[in-house]
Amino acid sequence: MRKVVIIGSGCAGNTAAIYTSRANLEPLVIEGLEAGGQLSITTDVENFPGFPDPIMGPDLVQNMKKQAQRFGAEYKGGNVEKVDLSHRPFTLWVSGEEIQTEALIVATGASARWLGIESEQKLIGHGVSSCATCDGFFFREQPVVVVGGGDSAMEEATFLTKFASKVTLVHRREEFRASQIMLERARKNPKIHWITNAEVDKVYDVDQKEVTGVRLKSTVDGKTWDYPASALFLAIGHVPNTKIFQGQLELDEDGYIVSAGGARTNVEGVFHAGDVQDKVYRQAITAAGAGCMAAIEAERFLAEHE
Repeated sequence: MRKVVIIGSGCAGNTAAIYTSRANLEPLVIEGLEAGGQLSITTDVENFPGFPDPIMGPDLVQNMKKQAQRFGAEYKGGNVEKVDLSHRPFTLWVSGEEIQTEALIVATGASARWLGIESEQKLIGHGVSSCATCDGFFFREQPVVVVGGGDSAMEEATFLTKFASKVTLVHRREEFRASQIMLERARKNPKIHWITNAEVDKVYDVDQKEVTGVRLKSTVDGKTWDYPASALFLAIGHVPNTKIFQGQLELDEDGYIVSAGGARTNVEGVFHAGDVQDKVYRQAITAAGAGCMAAIEAERFLAEHE
């Protein structure tokens, strides 16, 4: 029997582990299939407070893990296959093993949607990114490409004009899903160029381990052409990792956990932290703060139910 189990080992999960272990709750952290979360595929992190010099994403989450382990947090590899949140203690099945816990912190994060082409996957963290706020700064006075057609694509493209010499927005259709106000704002920006009815077919250059351009393919006639760029930003959405909680936790239409206030979910004793609930900010620092909130709420909950 565990006092608290944390699912997820990104910024949110590791921060929750630091706080719950310092409260002598001896947390068990289930690392998941992607240990370290989205920071594990991020190169330089320059916007996390307390680091005047850049730190590699994997190093930052590894430091958090070591900090939590120093206070007694236990880490377990593997993935949570299913959960039973119908009564306390809650039951989790991890790689075939059954684990029970009095409180649960869900910090499973959200996964960026990728195009799924081989060259893109090999260049993630080397010019291919799903976060303009995180990585736009690295491409000052350089041309970049943004893929997407919704509000997030307009927002990312507009944000990137602060740094890039030219932002080209590529969309596979003629019409955009973005709201009229966001679309008009982007249309008025002279730095944003538009290519519609096209998709990214390949990202150059895997051999150089950096983005030098993309190959575009017409969705109308299938013709391809090369287009120079120093970075490729994907703005085609995120998918919250909440599949195992369907029917047990209240989720919104996109699958994100619906907050019941603070870090609470609709199930008493289950708390949320990070991108699994936050679809607005999605930053390492906000995820860490959410992990702190969830840990404090879990500690108070356990004290009340001793």
